Amino acid sequence: MAAVAVRTYGLFIDGHWIERDQNLPVRNKYTGEVIGYVARATRDDVERAVTAAQRAYRENPLPPYRRYEILKRASELIRERKPELARTIAAEAGKPLKEALAEVDRCTQTLEISAEEAKRIHGEQVPIEAAPGAENRLAFTLRVPVGVVAAISPFNFPLNLAAHKVGPSLAAGNAVVLKPATATPLSAVHLVQALADAGLPPGYLNLVTGAGGEVGEWLLADPRIAAYTFTGSAAVGERIKAASGLRRVVLELGNNSATIVCSDADLDLAAARCVRGAFANAGQICLSVQRIYVQRPVYEAFLEKLVAETRKLKVGDPLDPDTDVGPMISEAEAERAEAWIREAVERGARVLTGGRRKGPVLEPTVLVDVQPDMKVVCQEVFAPVVSVVPFDDVDEAIAMVNDSFYGLQAGIYTRDLNTAMKAARRIEVGGVMVNEIPNWRVDLMPYGGVKGSGIGREGPRYAIEHLTDLRLVVFNL
Repeated sequence: MAAVAVRTYGLFIDGHWIERDQNLPVRNKYTGEVIGYVARATRDDVERAVTAAQRAYRENPLPPYRRYEILKRASELIRERKPELARTIAAEAGKPLKEALAEVDRCTQTLEISAEEAKRIHGEQVPIEAAPGAENRLAFTLRVPVGVVAAISPFNFPLNLAAHKVGPSLAAGNAVVLKPATATPLSAVHLVQALADAGLPPGYLNLVTGAGGEVGEWLLADPRIAAYTFTGSAAVGERIKAASGLRRVVLELGNNSATIVCSDADLDLAAARCVRGAFANAGQICLSVQRIYVQRPVYEAFLEKLVAETRKLKVGDPLDPDTDVGPMISEAEAERAEAWIREAVERGARVLTGGRRKGPVLEPTVLVDVQPDMKVVCQEVFAPVVSVVPFDDVDEAIAMVNDSFYGLQAGIYTRDLNTAMKAARRIEVGGVMVNEIPNWRVDLMPYGGVKGSGIGREGPRYAIEHLTDLRLVVFNL
């Protein structure tokens, strides 16, 4: 059989694909083979991309209905290209094919919701005539685009999280410079091509690929960029906030998601969902279930069910349709997670299942007898590792959940409404899921966290609020 040609993808600037002499390899995360190359952007390339975006935004403003048409058509094109896109995600991100197919479906929804929101952006009348001396005045507000948006997307959802940044930005009337994760740029290439094929005018979306330490810093240094939307680590988020000055930021950062399982919970449901929440995408989701607090009377029964469900998972090649858990994004990351497990065990933790690594593949791992200051508990493990801790009363469990640098989402399983409401009011997170794992998300909801988990909210309607300015208009009648 003849070898499949490995394609090289250029930068996309001002409506054109541009090749470069220096290119970066993109590898299949399970086999390690090169599946493509992307151009390595220079500082001049980034400057040209921002210039193109600024010119498009200022000289060719898109009316709301045109934005709707383009985003809606791009959603349809993504749906038509689903098989190819899913295989691309599975290969470059190591995500099991069944999850990659679901990500493509979610991307179509994100773009379609963004399209609809483009037609709903509105201001409101301000009753200033109620103020003394303003009787003859009429006032209202407009929502206007901020201008050029730098969108920096992560590796774990390389298609849908890029869409969550690009879709609302374009819906709001902004122009975008997209910088995808170095490990997973091919999904972003497909997204950009779909939007170009849908009729997006030149300059409104530009793609620059390369190392975050280079391209990201060049984007931060350009004062023409009005807003930054980023998903990734807290350390990089803090760097963006520090360097962005007075410019707008939307930061979706890390977490060590907790789930409380009360003694009145449906244990079969809770165990099955927690396994899904802990090990989907090899645990490389900022919402992944990392800490499970189980009320003592049902602790042993829950553990038995959790371990049994974990052992049912098929681990291996993400392109195998039956695979549940594939590789981590790199062998180095798998080694790091393995070291955290080993460190916990040396301090007294026990591995009930998993814990072994082969190359970039780390087996789904359940830990008990952990301590709050172990890395697997207090930091973001971002790997297929979950720790289970007993508790006596709900107040104790809520205190343990809140004892965290992070605060993205949390879950609680209980049949008691008062307990659920107590959790909703007192857990310090951006979202509380009742009888559901913290991973639960649909693409139209407000999504974001507090504390070290970030600033702002995603979900097209809510992201548009961050990516537009409020302008007051007053008439003296």
